Amino acid sequence: MTRLPPPARCGALLAVSLLCLGLANAAETGFDPVAATEAYVARLSPEARARSDAYYEGGYWLLLVELGFTLLTSWLLLRTGLARRLRDRAEHWSRRPFAQGWLFMTVFCLLMAVLKLPLDFYEGYWREHAYRMSNQTLGSWAGDHLMGGLVSLVIVPPLLALLYAGIRRYQARWWIAASVATPFLLVFFIMLAPVFIAPLFNTYTTIDEATVRDPILSLARANGVPAEHVYQFDASRQTKRVSANVSGAFGTIRVSLNDNLLNRCPAEGVLAVMGHELGHYVLNHILRHVVYLGLLFAVGFWFANRFFHFVLARLGAGWGLRGIGDFAGLPLLSAALGVFVFFTTPVRNTIIRVAEVEADYYGLNAARQPDAMAEVFLMLSEYRKMQPGKWEEFLFFDHPAGYNRILAAMRWKAEQLGELPPPLAR
Repeated sequence: MTRLPPPARCGALLAVSLLCLGLANAAETGFDPVAATEAYVARLSPEARARSDAYYEGGYWLLLVELGFTLLTSWLLLRTGLARRLRDRAEHWSRRPFAQGWLFMTVFCLLMAVLKLPLDFYEGYWREHAYRMSNQTLGSWAGDHLMGGLVSLVIVPPLLALLYAGIRRYQARWWIAASVATPFLLVFFIMLAPVFIAPLFNTYTTIDEATVRDPILSLARANGVPAEHVYQFDASRQTKRVSANVSGAFGTIRVSLNDNLLNRCPAEGVLAVMGHELGHYVLNHILRHVVYLGLLFAVGFWFANRFFHFVLARLGAGWGLRGIGDFAGLPLLSAALGVFVFFTTPVRNTIIRVAEVEADYYGLNAARQPDAMAEVFLMLSEYRKMQPGKWEEFLFFDHPAGYNRILAAMRWKAEQLGELPPPLAR
């Protein structure tokens, strides 16, 4: 097997040499990246493309529906006095503020889960089947949904109780304390949750087939990723999507890919995807997301604080709210954060999309499989719009558009003609 070279990092002279060689190769062969990209895109049938566009564009409306649900349920809980009565009941059950908060948050989360069940069913089951993306039976979906709810009940209520303990302690400066704590929570949810929570929903097994495992581990070692095993998980019981990840931290690093990727892609495609995922790890995208999203959350907490007090001064007395530290004000705080999240969607998407572009280029340089990567991007068009408008991509896409990703792969290929590795055995 040909050893895969590590990606170029700071070797300016090497980069210039490869660029000159690639330009010469492209000129000699007449390889046209745009024409090659158009040829890939032309393989999509009009029906498949229309279905993909409709699926992805429907997600735009779901953002608005999610916001509307948050605002409506928050208003109802406050207007009917139900939030106030839940608070009073929690105070009756316990004299300790933290225990009161935990009880209130648990009941609140259960209530919201029941109210949101029809929307969750539409998004997670009916819509996925309508667009041919799901393999799940209704019973399987219900089981996963129930498991997700139980996990949320274990994690969310105590975190919200801690938030309100911080609000009571720091008063007007609570949003600063929450901003400081947020990056630590993000580290857990982004880096460690895939290791400890994901196995609750899927079965993870080590890949022992050498022709699959060894090229991936070789690529990981060549790029400084301390992975000793490659795992696969049975995502095919839920979806038709292909995916992979490099997750974990502090000795829990592991490389995982779903069985759809193994079953639907040749060895070159698997390696191309893993090069991309290794890029996220090597380029420290997770830690960068923690910093950027942490800053975004800080602005969000500040906004929520101002929004809460603005509404409280006008309507709080009628709703029976005592102040921002009152548990009964959680629906109002949720509404404030919901508004902020909705209007900052382009910012969040841009943070993620920029990292995805970088990982694409890293994967191309690491795995050196441009055509295999283009094939994967074409496969992703099953649920991602291939050619959005410029502003559409900026506003709604957390990954680059498929057309642009294929074009980048073909441009990379044009610069590397004559230097590409032979096909992998599998």
